This record gives sequence, structure tokens and C-alpha cells, in this order.
Amino acid sequence: MTAFPTRRLRRLRANQTMRDILADVRLNRDELIAPLFVREGTGVRNPIESMPGQFQLSVDTAMETAKRWSDLGLKSVLLFGIPDKKDAVGSEAWNDDAAVQRLTREIKTALPHMMVITDVCLCEYTEHGHCGTLIDCDGPMDVDNDVTLESLARVAASHARCGADIVAPSAMMDGQVQAIRSMLDADGFANTAIMSYAVKFASALYGPFRQAAEGAPSSGDRKTYQMDYRSPHQILPEAEQDSDEGADILMVKPAWTYLDVISEVRRNFDQPLAAYHVSGEFSVLHAAAEKGWIDLKNSAIEVTTAIKRAGADLVITYFAEQLAKWI
Repeated sequence: MTAFPTRRLRRLRANQTMRDILADVRLNRDELIAPLFVREGTGVRNPIESMPGQFQLSVDTAMETAKRWSDLGLKSVLLFGIPDKKDAVGSEAWNDDAAVQRLTREIKTALPHMMVITDVCLCEYTEHGHCGTLIDCDGPMDVDNDVTLESLARVAASHARCGADIVAPSAMMDGQVQAIRSMLDADGFANTAIMSYAVKFASALYGPFRQAAEGAPSSGDRKTYQMDYRSPHQILPEAEQDSDEGADILMVKPAWTYLDVISEVRRNFDQPLAAYHVSGEFSVLHAAAEKGWIDLKNSAIEVTTAIKRAGADLVITYFAEQLAKWI
């Protein structure tokens, strides 16, 4: 009889209890961040067709959702605003009475333990759908980086005044973290943290989100400011710049299809790292499950675990409510 190695690795996978106690990566509700789309109005609960189970909510229905999530053990929300009025510069974004600001105040009053993170960008608020003020010129359309920095800082300050624990700039303007940090500190919000979309790629996987947030560009695209997924050499400089400017938490977006990027950032930075499991990644799982091709629960848990295994400390995911029940 041929000798067989005495070490049999299958022994460590012999039953569910053995697999559970030896698992290297574990999902925890504390590490999940649930995105929430809030708009003006009352009693609004608009289903988002391309994102099953997700809704545009008014402040009152969003509060009901936040309370339900809190009861499930979720501790963090990421707020996106959908305004009723837009203009060339997105000025409604820094209105202290806009939906995001009102919801922030209500959550921090009713659920003070819940972490409120606010997206700091202008694409939902501008009439053209770009992430800042456009350059007025005869050449190709582009966003004026430095003028937009002033607007982003005003948005972050407004969110902080209303009680946001963390502001999350996503516009991918050079210098946005420094501009926001400077204004927050000058306005007395030194303890408001910044979670920067430090490594955010121009991705085809944002389509459902743009439908949900009503923030798709009316013309052109965002490739002059969001990263080119063919250029991995830009990953570390982008993350380093935001880290040096004062970002408290770094983020990679997208997540599931960019696990190598998450790992690269994790290896090179010791700051907390978030990853955004984006709308397109969420929707393709639902679409495949609806066809009967995959099991939604097990697939969502596996993908989220892979994001954590790659090095993310926090996962922003539209599966947050379901995961809170499943895990």
C-alpha cells in the first residue's frame, strides 16, 4: 500500500463546527455600512428598479429604516441626497435644511449610537450631473478642480454642523481632503472624521447607483477625475495623497471586482480601510439569483467575505440589512 502523508488537511474541514472555529475571516455587523438614499417629501418610498430591495426615501421613511437597521444590530449608515432643485454648482448640497442634513439631525437625536457618514459630492445636486463646477471654456468639458474644492468643503461643513460623525468626499478632486480638513478644523469640527474615496475608479458598475441617486452626467463622463482601471500604478499615490492630507479612513471603490486593489492598499497603509461593494456588483448577484443560476444568500456572504479577506476593515454594501439577518 502506498504511504500517504500523515497530515490530512480535510480533517480541518470535517464538519461545520470545525470549519467555523477555524475560519480566518469572519463577518460582523459592526463592520457593515448601509447606504441610504434620501430625498425631499413625506411618506416617500420609491423602489429602485435596478437595485432590488433598495428605495429612495423621504426623511420620515428613512428614519423608520434607520431604526429597523439599528434593531438588527447595524451601526453605520452612509447617506446620499436627492434634491428637488439643481443648479450649475450644486448649491443645495450645502443647505443645512436639505434632506441629508435633516436626516442626519434626526438620526443623531433618536439613535445617537448610530454612526452617520455623509457622502460629500455634487453630482446629485448639479444640473449637469458632474461632480463639481464645470470649466467655462470652448474646449472639452471638464470640472474645475480648485473651484470645486471650495464647494466640497462647504458641503462637509454643513454636514458636520448637522451632526455627521464622518464625511466621505467622493468627487475625486485633487486636494479635496485637505480643503475639507482645513474648513472643518476652522469651523470647530476637529473631531469630525474623513473617510476618503481615495481609490475610486471610473467604472461601468455604477449604473444602478446613478439611477438611484438621479446623478448621471447629462453629457460626457467622469474619466478625467475618476481613476483609470488600467493604471494600477496610480493606486498608491492616490491613497498616499489623501492620507497625507488628513484622511482618517481610506476607501477603495468598487470592491468585489477590485480585490487586488484592496490588498495593495492594505499592504501599504495601516489606516482603517473601507471598500464599497457598488450597485452594479449588487445588482448582478440579484439578477443571477432571479434566473436561478446562483443562491443569493450564499453568494452575497461569499463575496462580502472575499472583500474582508482582501483586507477591508469596513464594507459598504446594499446587502447590509440582509447580511445582518444572515450572519
